[in-house]
Amino acid sequence: MTDAAYLLVHEDREYLLEPGEEFGTDLGVIEVPEDVAAGDEVETHLGTVFEVRALRGPDLFNHLERTGAPMMPRDVGLVMGHTGAFGGDRVLDAGTGTGILAAYLGRAGASVTTYEVDAEFAEVARDNMETAGVADRVEVRTGDLTEELDALAGAEPFDALTLDTGDAPAVVERADELLAPGGRLAVYSPFVEGTREAALAARDAGFDELETLETIQREMDFSDRGSRPSTAGVGHTGYLVFARAP
Repeated sequence: MTDAAYLLVHEDREYLLEPGEEFGTDLGVIEVPEDVAAGDEVETHLGTVFEVRALRGPDLFNHLERTGAPMMPRDVGLVMGHTGAFGGDRVLDAGTGTGILAAYLGRAGASVTTYEVDAEFAEVARDNMETAGVADRVEVRTGDLTEELDALAGAEPFDALTLDTGDAPAVVERADELLAPGGRLAVYSPFVEGTREAALAARDAGFDELETLETIQREMDFSDRGSRPSTAGVGHTGYLVFARAP
């Protein structure tokens, strides 16, 4: 990976900063050394000590610049688990957004080509890949994947295809032309209608191991009276379609 940013932490404060960066806080000015490393301590000009920590996956969700609602860690985990993406894999992604999923894939060692139709969003995502330390593994392209299908179908196949776009079903219809035999497909949608269309498109394309999931996660509350699921929300985020190319 390329050089990533680091978390500088003091009690409940944490800041995502890059080597050589200067950042002012009410606890003093933080000057991050160019040769900073995880485990170091950096002292502000007022004497407050910050611990330097390596950037981990959950920190990407908390600190990368957002251009909308990013994919939640629970959904990212399912995509990572069901696609099995790892070092050396080639992944085609669409609907980059903030780039949370693309960054996770890159940090797992995959080579990612991701498409984002909004030029401003794409530029933010490129900066986020630099921050995450995966700019050498994640190529953010500005454009609509559906307009590139003919060219991509005639090129080297991908090991995984991950989609978070409203037109995902149109891409799924041609997914077998994009994926290597046994390649994995993952489609995320916040709406059940788009999920159904993607699942039916995968079925019609002859994909195997077709599975559709709703992501629901509940926090637990523990007290002297007893233990029970939290009443703060239902914990629903979206729907995921997984399948394997024939």
